[in-house]
Amino acid sequence: MDDLAGLEMCRRLRADPRTADAHITMVLENDDAEDRRRALKAGADDYVVGTLDRTIVLDRVLALQSKHQKYSADRIQLGPLQIDMAALRATWGDALIDLRPNEFRLLRFFAENPNQVLSREDLITGLGKQEPPMDERTVDVWIGRLRSALKVAGAGNPLRTVRSLGYVFDAP
Repeated sequence: MDDLAGLEMCRRLRADPRTADAHITMVLENDDAEDRRRALKAGADDYVVGTLDRTIVLDRVLALQSKHQKYSADRIQLGPLQIDMAALRATWGDALIDLRPNEFRLLRFFAENPNQVLSREDLITGLGKQEPPMDERTVDVWIGRLRSALKVAGAGNPLRTVRSLGYVFDAP
């Protein structure tokens, strides 16, 4: 970050009551013991070394978040939809919803934001897929796969298309 050092950003996030409990993973340039110590002392929960792409970082944070959530809200439930974050599985009633990782993240994001119109850009951002830039129509593929998986599990079609705006997960 050009305008603010990572350690200072970490300290500010910890000092702000709105972000004090947020998970912070710092990306370090070198595998240096002193850098690791400073990152953890500044308030980072974890660190990784080297150049990483956004997907690797997101997967690591989601995995760590799932471990942390065992002690808090490790399940999301909306009617018959149940998402178990610790097990990374979703069910509709008693039926398992067979999902790929992107579709699982998408369902989780919809469940966290039910009954709201979410644009393709919102969904890409919510899944942490901004870099490298992707065609927004990729979201349509994810939506199609998610709809198919929900139908197979007996959910019908809780995903509604709002023409020219995006998609809504109509909570049961």
